[in-house]
Amino acid sequence: MNPLHTFCAAIVTVSVLATAPAVAQESVDDHATVWAAVERIWTEEERGNDGWVDEMLSADFMGWPTSSPAPRSKASTRMWSRFNRDQNKGLIHELFPLSIVVHGDMAVVHYLYTLAVQSRDKTTVMSNGRYTDVLVRDGISWKFISWHGGDDPE
Repeated sequence: MNPLHTFCAAIVTVSVLATAPAVAQESVDDHATVWAAVERIWTEEERGNDGWVDEMLSADFMGWPTSSPAPRSKASTRMWSRFNRDQNKGLIHELFPLSIVVHGDMAVVHYLYTLAVQSRDKTTVMSNGRYTDVLVRDGISWKFISWHGGDDPE
């Protein structure tokens, strides 16, 4: 083999091997950051904080919970979040990630949940359900651009 070809092949091999851990690490970091964003909105909603809507939903957000007859904009989601906060108190939730796919600056997350809320009359209601969230990278953070899901039928 030509010494120049051997040298070039060695450089290419070293370059590819040197970047592989960085690519793998970025993917792991993205998955963790995306999942942290999902967990954060559930925690903020449980605490009765509705500031997450302005901070974590993209300006062109459109989500469709199964409890809604049509998709909801960011403004509509803010309104219903405030209404729900006034009607119910979040007690506890648990999320079960099924899959997270990160493709460049977009992520899709499928997960299940269990939720307990207390209504104004002090009745505790438990529910289970599922969601699919779509997020987009906005600089260094992830914002929700869409979601679909809700409680499973009883």
